[in-house]
Amino acid sequence: MLRVGSKAACLACRNLVSTNMGVRFRVPLQKLHPLSRAIHHRYSGNTNPQRAPHRTAARYFTSMSRLPMRPPKPPPGSGGRGHQQQRNFWVARLAARLLKLRYILLGSAVGGGYTAKKTYDEWKDMLPDFSEYNWVIPDFVWELSEQIDLDKLAKALPEMEEIVKLLPDLDKIGENFTFIKSLLSSETSGDPPLKAADSSAASTQDSSDKQYKKSSDRERIDQLQEELLRTQLKYQRMLERLEKENKELRKVVLQKDDKGIHQRKVKKSLIDLYSEVLDILSDYDSNYNTQDHLPRVVVVGDQSAGKTSVLEMVAQARIFPRGSGEMMTRSPVKVTLSEGPHHVAMFKDSGREFDLSKEEDLAALRHEIELRMRKSVKEGQTVSTETISLSVKGPGIQRMVLVDLPGVISTVTAGMAADTKETIFSISKAYMQNPNAIILCIQDGSVDAERSIVTDLVSQMDPQGKRTIFVLTKVDLAEKNLASPSRIQQIVEGKLFPMKALGYFAVVTGRGSSSESIDSIKDYEEDFFQNSRLLRDGMLKAHQVTTKNLSLAVSDCFWKMVRESVEQQADVFKASRFNLETEWKNNYPRLRELDRNELYEKAKNEILDEVISLSQVTPLHWESILQKKLWERVSTHVIENIYLPAAQTMDSGTFNTTVDIKLKQWTDKQLPHKALEVAWETLQEEFARFMAEYRGKDQDDIFDKLKEAVKDESIKRHKWNERAMDSLRVIQHNALEDRSITDKPQWDAAISFMEETLQSRLKDTESVISDMVGPDWKQRWLNWKNRTPDQHIRNETKNELERLLKLHDDHTAYLANDEVTTVRKNLEGRGVEVDPVLIKDTWHQLYRRHFLQNALSHCNLCKRGFYYYQRHFVDSELECNDVVLFWRIQRMLVITANTLRQQLTNTEVRRLEKNVKEVLDDFGEDQERKSQLITGRRVQLAEDLKKVREIQEKLEAFIEALHKEK
Repeated sequence: MLRVGSKAACLACRNLVSTNMGVRFRVPLQKLHPLSRAIHHRYSGNTNPQRAPHRTAARYFTSMSRLPMRPPKPPPGSGGRGHQQQRNFWVARLAARLLKLRYILLGSAVGGGYTAKKTYDEWKDMLPDFSEYNWVIPDFVWELSEQIDLDKLAKALPEMEEIVKLLPDLDKIGENFTFIKSLLSSETSGDPPLKAADSSAASTQDSSDKQYKKSSDRERIDQLQEELLRTQLKYQRMLERLEKENKELRKVVLQKDDKGIHQRKVKKSLIDLYSEVLDILSDYDSNYNTQDHLPRVVVVGDQSAGKTSVLEMVAQARIFPRGSGEMMTRSPVKVTLSEGPHHVAMFKDSGREFDLSKEEDLAALRHEIELRMRKSVKEGQTVSTETISLSVKGPGIQRMVLVDLPGVISTVTAGMAADTKETIFSISKAYMQNPNAIILCIQDGSVDAERSIVTDLVSQMDPQGKRTIFVLTKVDLAEKNLASPSRIQQIVEGKLFPMKALGYFAVVTGRGSSSESIDSIKDYEEDFFQNSRLLRDGMLKAHQVTTKNLSLAVSDCFWKMVRESVEQQADVFKASRFNLETEWKNNYPRLRELDRNELYEKAKNEILDEVISLSQVTPLHWESILQKKLWERVSTHVIENIYLPAAQTMDSGTFNTTVDIKLKQWTDKQLPHKALEVAWETLQEEFARFMAEYRGKDQDDIFDKLKEAVKDESIKRHKWNERAMDSLRVIQHNALEDRSITDKPQWDAAISFMEETLQSRLKDTESVISDMVGPDWKQRWLNWKNRTPDQHIRNETKNELERLLKLHDDHTAYLANDEVTTVRKNLEGRGVEVDPVLIKDTWHQLYRRHFLQNALSHCNLCKRGFYYYQRHFVDSELECNDVVLFWRIQRMLVITANTLRQQLTNTEVRRLEKNVKEVLDDFGEDQERKSQLITGRRVQLAEDLKKVREIQEKLEAFIEALHKEK
């Protein structure tokens, strides 16, 4: 009697399943059960067991289907044949059971074979595209033939290929057995068609025998499933070992290329070309207002959902700063992933490479990323829209471009800006609204799904889920904490959230410790899923778990999107370039297309030419300007504080003593400072004058703001040499000490200088008095002007004081109290009430005019006094000490102007030129400052033309490389 659980049936089933899996296990005929051999020979038509070919289980069971379905009923009264009839009954019953099993196995064979073939094709399409490295093999084959044993390599590759071909079928074995198990379960539970066919036999079967067969079938299925999982893990480890060896081989080849086995320039990889295009676009439109539609992988998720951890697993390095519950990602980070011989990272604007295999370089990279994020955040804000561009290369890394965005928050906490939530939403929407952006939606599996914010946001931006990939993180915590693991199945099947997605993945990103390495996280993830009942019970499928499968799927989707959209985007920029060029030709037909940087270099050269023109100023021009400005600055002090106090003394000795003392004090404290101030102001004025003159000589007015800013900043930074003050003080002191006038021209020049100065002061004094007393009778009649009451009082006071001066021509500079009283009483007698302070104030101006008039008269007398001065004659009428004073002042001005001119031409002009260069260099490095100083539609149009051309050229180069890869 052949039962379902017999050895022959088991081996036949195993032979069928193994054939369906693509692994052709052969069972020798001699090892079959004797009854099985007999049946095999009987129904296969082969009489020679030694020469009989092996048959498949399908034909074996097809032959057995010729047995009768039911045993015939025994005729009544045939008691002697009861035992034979009972035996025939069991044989018929066995044949019926085998008939049912035939349908099951045949159905599973056909369906399983089709499913395996379809799944193999899908799995093969998901394999990483290694055609990017085709450029390595042609150039290396002949030049590395001496260093690498190509025969061994050729022998190794077919074995690897066979194993790879073998693995896709093994990945689907679990699904096939699940299908068989479901069919067997339905059979044991009672399938309606089969149950109807076997109803009479089942009614006579013993209940204990039925229970035994159920348990036996289940045990067999469980054993087969466990054997399947062990086989799958075995070949998975074998595949990982071969992949590791393949990485090492590629690394050796690339390293030998770097060491210069053949000297050639290595071409940029496809992903590097694409990343350069995105970097240029980011600079072209940092505000993301008119952003391109080129594909990117946009990583979005709730705060602390594990976005950064997933990205690190894809990049295979802990490259991002970490925190406990606080916001760490404060600005978008664009990460360009590509394969290379060494695991390194580099910023777009920096030449430093960070070795990701060294912990100190990893720490330095995390610190640099954190610094750049904080630097990009403006004062009073929490997050920034400025993108940080980073590239990561390493063996086995899937090539793609990802953008890590700040985590979406539900509540603004203390220390955050009030608009932080809205800013994060706007940044996320700006990146996700790109119709070709792949949205990698990260959801924390350890928290309630209802608390998720990002799923609603993603549903708004991609309601059909045509470019969204959903990732459930922290599945280990979810399995441990959730009471119903089927909830995880609902999530990864897209039945729990309203959002739709291309694919659903479940990953584990470690135990939550920041000190874990990538390798330890990978091992933990693999161990978890190997032992997880989620995968064992069929809630999760094998291709839906681990970050490795996620990385492969995202990379495949990314490049598919790139190939579909990149040429369309190139056409958009081509049309934009045509429009910009047409606008330039119509508006600026005779001007070159100079962008902001080129215009800045042109303006820089013009400004430096203007500074050099300062060295061409003649010494005579410098000295005349300096002497004139210096006298204007110090003349008031000389007249009011030195000359007038000394001249009011009665004898020449007192006059000279007073003059010497006051000149010495003036030289020690004020004069050198005043002289340097005058020199510095003169240099500024001349610099501004030359720039203004150049501005009118066919210079481009687009540089006016820049030149003005450079001039102001240069003057602000320039400081006169401090040592020049000490030397200038000595020179001025020596010049004022000299009293010897050697010839008549010097004497005449001093008298002329004195007359000019006194006349200027007398004119100023007359103007002050005229304002005090108001218009005279002539002005009142001609101009119809009247005096004010105050002017009338002052006029009466002036008339009274003038009568006093006529009576006392040699009066001193001050009025005595009794004289003030007398003047006030005389005015009161005429009906004029006057204050004593007003009397003294009026007297000061009148006496000043009287003194200056007498000094001018004395100056005229001294014109013939040089002979007496030279002979040292003492004549009270011709004591010309005031002439000598003005000669000393005049000589000091000449010597000071000469000294300052030498300092200007020899030192300060060069220092100013140096300062101008430094300012221009600083402005040149500050793009924001240049954008503010060089403005206009012409500039912006040239900038747009340059960027669009550069983008178009990069896109064309990328498309060409993309076609070559195909």
